[in-house]
Amino acid sequence: MRRVRARLPDRARREIIAAPVKNNKMPPAPAHRVVIVGGGAGGLPLAAALGDRHARAHAVEVTLVDAQETHVWKPLLHEVAAGRMDADAHGVDYPAIAHRHGFRFRQGAMTALDRAARTITVAAVRDDDGAIVLPERRVGYDTLVLGVGSESNDFNVPGVAAHTINIDTPQQAERFHRRLLAASVRADARKGAGGEGVVEIVIIGAGATGVELAAEIRQTTRTHATYGLDHLDPRRDIRITVIEAAGRILPPLPERIAIAATQLLEALSVSVHVGERVVEVTDDAVETASGRRFPADLVVWAAGIRAPSWLARIGLATNRANQVVVHQTLQSTVDPDVFALGDCAACPWPGHGEKAIVPPRAQVAYQQSSLLVKTVRARLAGEALPLFRFRDYGSLVSLGELSAVGTLMGRLIGGSLLVQGLIARWMYASLYKMHQIALHGVVRVALDTIGRFLSGGVEPRVKLH
Repeated sequence: MRRVRARLPDRARREIIAAPVKNNKMPPAPAHRVVIVGGGAGGLPLAAALGDRHARAHAVEVTLVDAQETHVWKPLLHEVAAGRMDADAHGVDYPAIAHRHGFRFRQGAMTALDRAARTITVAAVRDDDGAIVLPERRVGYDTLVLGVGSESNDFNVPGVAAHTINIDTPQQAERFHRRLLAASVRADARKGAGGEGVVEIVIIGAGATGVELAAEIRQTTRTHATYGLDHLDPRRDIRITVIEAAGRILPPLPERIAIAATQLLEALSVSVHVGERVVEVTDDAVETASGRRFPADLVVWAAGIRAPSWLARIGLATNRANQVVVHQTLQSTVDPDVFALGDCAACPWPGHGEKAIVPPRAQVAYQQSSLLVKTVRARLAGEALPLFRFRDYGSLVSLGELSAVGTLMGRLIGGSLLVQGLIARWMYASLYKMHQIALHGVVRVALDTIGRFLSGGVEPRVKLH
């Protein structure tokens, strides 16, 4: 005989659900919601570490929000721009890494913050045709971490927006690479027809990005020439000029690094001009305050950085560079439930002056992400939050495939050690490997490295499209 199941009225069903359980066990407490905005050098390792630590216990619900769907390590964008690295081959898909580490990923740009409701607004995501793929949403949090990085600061110099390229995102780096290839092909054709075949590249700003890009372009254009540029002499016909307003290149780094880097750039036939402040960029030249005019077919703006401007409009205290002002706990000075790390945070740097803040470097973001793992644990336990103390392990600047220069800091040597050449290049490459290990683990990174090494004989040394 078929058993008939009686259906209770909705009100009775709700009362049964809400009734106390006979064994008197309380329902589990809701998970602490950690929302991380920005999947860069600090935000993505933080999401992965928190996911690994708390996924099984379900005490913490971790959500990563980013406008992009794929992560590319920003310190290597100059290699993407020059063509030595394929962003598609080295990108990390956020949904895949989220699944592996037990956190959630929500694609979209953060546009607003409601601190009273503890929610952020995530913008709609559209496809290439403008159709909405994901609607605008609100995401609730108990702890909010802002790690949205930085972007180029043009200081309102006339012509920068219209005539220069930034290297802040993989898309911008790819755009520069395509324009570099096109300019080289056109110059080769002109020279083959008996005309003048020259490509003038001007890089404004001699910080790490500008210096690394200049060296990388020189290295990769030599390889480009072997793949079909029959008439162009890369060293003579592709002219690279670096312009810096300060008295030397690499102003934030020790002077001896700048001296060594300058010598290496000169050996690569890169023209370096310091003490030249750019006042205007036109469609074919860069003009400086001294009255000099540098011809330009391609111009890269790498002269300064600032945090995204929308950070100054969401009700938090920010400085002139749009960075969120935080305590040493990385908490916003306005709201203790909102934290910031990396380039978008203005964190005090004790012992370096009353108003000194830690520098915008990848190792800072990574160290801050490690601290915030401890911070979440302390918040759950109701304990005092740890303070951030930056430990400078040195600086390395890549100068092409076989060279780098920098300093290593260490207690054993009682200060810093200048390193350069192939050893420094290996150390520079190891920084990226450490970032990969934090996301994928040692075994996966080792297998990936071996695979890329073995495929080197069948893949072009540089990207040709």
